[in-house]
Amino acid sequence: MSNSVIKISAFSALLALISFTPEEIDACTRVVYAGDNAVATGRTLDWREPIPTSLRIFPRGEKHVSYDDPTCNLEWVSKYGSVTAISYDMGIGEGMNEVGLAVNVLYLPGSVYELPNGQEHRKKLSSSVWPQFFLDQFATVEEAMKVVKQDLVYIDAPSMPGGSAATLHLAMSDSTGNCAVIEYKDGVLQTHEGPEYNVLTNAPFYDQMLAVRNYWKEVGGMNMLPGTNRSTDRFSRASFYRSLLSKDLKHRQALASVFGIIRNCAVPAGISIPDSPEISTTQWFSLCDQTQMVYYFQLTASPCVVWVDLKKAKLKEGSPQTTLTLTDDGTQVGDVTSKFAKAATFKPFFHY
Repeated sequence: MSNSVIKISAFSALLALISFTPEEIDACTRVVYAGDNAVATGRTLDWREPIPTSLRIFPRGEKHVSYDDPTCNLEWVSKYGSVTAISYDMGIGEGMNEVGLAVNVLYLPGSVYELPNGQEHRKKLSSSVWPQFFLDQFATVEEAMKVVKQDLVYIDAPSMPGGSAATLHLAMSDSTGNCAVIEYKDGVLQTHEGPEYNVLTNAPFYDQMLAVRNYWKEVGGMNMLPGTNRSTDRFSRASFYRSLLSKDLKHRQALASVFGIIRNCAVPAGISIPDSPEISTTQWFSLCDQTQMVYYFQLTASPCVVWVDLKKAKLKEGSPQTTLTLTDDGTQVGDVTSKFAKAATFKPFFHY
């Protein structure tokens, strides 16, 4: 395909996106850095209303299910321990396992998981445990995607508190910097796999988003960058800033650089669009250090960053699940691995 055709296609995609209604504009940004001294994945979480969030450590050797109906679920035993962020005490929004696989779900309006007209033949995988399915079982993106491409499951996603649909796409990255994006469009699985897929925001579907990125690449980020909170604008900014990071950054520089990019794409306090819950204040940041196996987390209402060191966590088979309720009063700071308390087994929100 010629450069002129690529430019026309990308510009056409951009014009289509400019016509989005407010309901189609959304927020959450994810960036992956892979260099000589560090691999790190950072993301923001934005929503119109507070999402109570706690951290939970899952040990190895636990039996988990994809749904609570034996006639249509999958079962597995966790091979790896992990730390996760739990939303509303109902569903797993993201996490990192002990060998450096990071998994995040982000809002994607327009997602349709189930095939129409009674054509669905796959097993159910609840959105409340979608990240855990990968964190428990896989060390690398390549391993995980071999299973994903068998298309054995579809996502069952009940609405979130407040009534908003749980329309999501999932991204993962591993300790080598390999990445993947998983989406469902009209019930059909769509995937993108490779280290080049290192930035993700929200709408539109990823193939269209890549066309928009190509357009802004031609414009040149040093000449002009889109600056709004729109999904496509954040994607373009994050992609440009990510492209400037050299592979030889020192470990600490790499972590700081990823934090810097996702903060650039954060939505400041006070912004909220009626009927668009996803265009709202950034509620928290997270960063997975996939080299040192440390998970960083910060509530935007708190002045402090906390972190969990998976090398110190109680991940041995037979260990209890442990949890940490997050506070924004500034009393939680630094390494909180030892602050986790024994908890009852997590109960996902499978359905109404």
